[in-house]
Amino acid sequence: MRHCHRWCLFLASCLLMWGAESRSRLDAAEIGPTQGALVAVGGGGLDESILQKFLELAGGDEAEIVVIPTAGGAADYTEATGGTRMWRELGAKKVTLLHTYDRDEADTEEFVKPLTTATAVWFGGGRQWRLADSYLENRTHEALRDVLKRGGVIGGSSAGATIQGSYLARGDSQTNTIMMGDHEVGLGFLKNVAIDQHLLRRNRQFDMLEITHARPELLGIGIDENTAIVVKGDQFEVIGAGYVAIYDPEGRAIPEDERKRKPFYFLSPGDHFDLVERLPFRLAPANDKPALTQRNED
Repeated sequence: MRHCHRWCLFLASCLLMWGAESRSRLDAAEIGPTQGALVAVGGGGLDESILQKFLELAGGDEAEIVVIPTAGGAADYTEATGGTRMWRELGAKKVTLLHTYDRDEADTEEFVKPLTTATAVWFGGGRQWRLADSYLENRTHEALRDVLKRGGVIGGSSAGATIQGSYLARGDSQTNTIMMGDHEVGLGFLKNVAIDQHLLRRNRQFDMLEITHARPELLGIGIDENTAIVVKGDQFEVIGAGYVAIYDPEGRAIPEDERKRKPFYFLSPGDHFDLVERLPFRLAPANDKPALTQRNED
């Protein structure tokens, strides 16, 4: 019993030190945003926990939300068709539609003005390459970074999730079945990361392997429908109703001799993930201290 007690104390102290190191990385993030938060949804429905979490991060009733529906590819958008109504119905008092297919227009002070006071930005679904064509590396892109620097939140579903990564999965302008297409650069709010969506619903769980085999330095994240990751600093939590797949050919979570047989693994709601260490963990509900995630090896 004495030996067991000592071992438990040792394990607890290690977890506390690991937790302190993890918290310190929030102040100097390497992968995720140093300030603010990201919410990446795998498409399909939006679970109540996802909606409420985004609104909470956005500032609640006082949130200033900018909705960008450009990925959808419609000829034009209005307040009725651009996805703003959802957030108003949930209680947000100030919701603004922002859209253009003209990257020169997106590079003007007048266009980005709504972003200068926004506490949140939401990207709708569609094709992620349209977002890259309009907003990559111009004033809009810089204004989006500034939203995070002010402590705001950037979220999106489907294409709006994939665009948040640095590598643009399914970025081909001809078809969404090509994983490494003619657009390969995302907005990069998550560095060295590729994000896929509609994972299990569309039987896509093996598709990300093409990217991670070609670019093994990248972390692949596949998000199922009605499921999201909430990123703060270099950690994220899974919320919603489904699963998130992790593709990490150089990681430690799966032993090297098993990676061919197990090229990815799943996280479920409540699981957390360290983007630097590339390891999953859970928080003990009573005291929010990191705890080891137990996995069934059968």
